[in-house]
Amino acid sequence: ERPYPCLECRKSFSRNSHLRNHQRAHTGERPFKCMQCGKGFSDLSALMQHQRTHRGKKPYVCSQCGKCFKQSAHANRKQRVHTGEKPFMCAECGKCFHDKTHLKQH
Repeated sequence: ERPYPCLECRKSFSRNSHLRNHQRAHTGERPFKCMQCGKGFSDLSALMQHQRTHRGKKPYVCSQCGKCFKQSAHANRKQRVHTGEKPFMCAECGKCFHDKTHLKQH
């Protein structure tokens, strides 16, 4: 159940807090600021992920080549390049992609 709709785009959310976070995409509000560089983020998790860049930590490793990444999604995407896995399929033409972003661009 998603009883919290966005009045801008009609996307619905299961929690009011998720709706508030989403609404920042429309308003451009970025209340979570990095204390090191001043960059702003719309939600706390994005700020925390960004702060890893200042610490130089890359805890996620591609099991195929050993390359390290700051985000688990990037390591997973790299592994799919090696394995040839393409789990994201276009509903219109059937073409498959190893990355959701490439599907959206298509």
